[in-house]
Amino acid sequence: MKIILLKDIQKVGKKFDVKEVAEGHALNFLIPKGLAMVATPQAIVKVGQQKDKISAEEKIQEALLFKNLDTIKNLTLTLKEKANEKGHLFAGVTKEILASEILKATRLNLDADFIKLEKPIKTVGEHKITVEAMKKKVEFTLNIEAQ
Repeated sequence: MKIILLKDIQKVGKKFDVKEVAEGHALNFLIPKGLAMVATPQAIVKVGQQKDKISAEEKIQEALLFKNLDTIKNLTLTLKEKANEKGHLFAGVTKEILASEILKATRLNLDADFIKLEKPIKTVGEHKITVEAMKKKVEFTLNIEAQ
């Protein structure tokens, strides 16, 4: 039976793919759970239009993200954190904290997953932070001062 997937389904396909699956699997599982619909000619045209619309929106979002990453490139953030006399922070600075500080400084709501940190920063000083999104990398400077 020919179906159109409405969501990504592991081992079957991606959203909006037209697939041939067993009739029982389609009628008993995929269609009742809202994961797929029958691939009629009208449905295929409608899904094609939706796919084009989403693709155009993604291109706009990508262009906006690239523009916003350029604003981060020259950014220098300064944080005041509690530290001991040796310069070790009591609490590490995480991706989520950095994302909220970027939001305060630039009004850019950046996803914390775009910030590349192997582990939380736990020392006072200057740190180079990499932000990577859609194959574009930029770096900004983070200064951590003892409070």
